[in-house]
Amino acid sequence: MLNRLRDSLQPTMEKLGAGFAATGLSANFWTGLGLAVAFAAGAAYASPSLGVNAYAAAVIGGILLLVSGFFDVIDGAVARVTKQASKKGAFLDSSFDKIAEVTIFAGIAIGSLASPAWALVALGLSLLVSYTRARAESLGVELKGIGIGERAERLLIVAIVGMLPFAGSVNWAMIIVSAVAGITLIQRIVATAKKL
Repeated sequence: MLNRLRDSLQPTMEKLGAGFAATGLSANFWTGLGLAVAFAAGAAYASPSLGVNAYAAAVIGGILLLVSGFFDVIDGAVARVTKQASKKGAFLDSSFDKIAEVTIFAGIAIGSLASPAWALVALGLSLLVSYTRARAESLGVELKGIGIGERAERLLIVAIVGMLPFAGSVNWAMIIVSAVAGITLIQRIVATAKKL
């Protein structure tokens, strides 16, 4: 869903990419920074287990998750502007994305911000959505933009719904992510099966 928005923002992203590229730091640096911020978000989500206020943890975790997502967009923009897009960069980006997702959902479960069962379901379905795309593309089927909830949409749900000021907001975020990821998984399986 966000791919359409991303396409309309392409000129702005190119300007941002040029600005960040002017620092002389590589796209892989921004990928790594995005992962580091995701680790910080996971730690924030887990912090209620150490006595931190649950709502404060959800807000801090959500803000850090949004910042991490911003750097995840910047790394690709920098790679395109500097014409340094590479298979290595694409591999690192995809791998770091999955590591970040595991960190976020694990932090939420550890911090008891949501039912561990819902966090596990949300994580499992999210990883399956990514797996189906990777497997389909290895068979020559393009799945970019297929499904109602790619990674960006799912993490936006976690960050934004989780910051809403009512009890159980993060748990509701896990339920919504599970539903969205489950629908997306089915959509991708069907789309791939039709093309093979």
